[in-house]
Amino acid sequence: MTYLRRSQEQTGGGGCIFCDKPAQDRDAENLIVYRGEKAFVILNLYPYNNGHLMIVPYAHAPSLEQLDTPTLTEIMLLTNQGLTALRAVYNPHAFNLGVNIGAAAGAGIAEHVHQHVVPRWAGDSNYMSTVAGTRVIPEDLQETYQRVREAWPKLKDG
Repeated sequence: MTYLRRSQEQTGGGGCIFCDKPAQDRDAENLIVYRGEKAFVILNLYPYNNGHLMIVPYAHAPSLEQLDTPTLTEIMLLTNQGLTALRAVYNPHAFNLGVNIGAAAGAGIAEHVHQHVVPRWAGDSNYMSTVAGTRVIPEDLQETYQRVREAWPKLKDG
């Protein structure tokens, strides 16, 4: 919530971080890993696990139903590329993919639909998650950005 409030303050209260971030020419600072024609890939600023990506359409829409077929297709293709890049960088045991449509479903930014790609490892929910209700991420986000970004260009055409 601190991140969302800060973003709203910077944009005058009505901005959408998923519209504002790609409009800026600061991909590394904004953790934008890859830009497609209809959607982009950004690291989650508050990741559940190392490598937690989000695939976000440029179109500002609250649900998948409002997106056209080319956008929906690119979201899935970028998701697939993200899975491949994350496997190469982190070798996770599994993944969670998810789209939270609406605030009641847990969407932190309910007005702009996006898909989460979360790498998972056996035993990655430890006592910190259970007892303290927090996650410990052992890698700095800038390091995650560099590692995933470096893996991504190898996949662009395949």
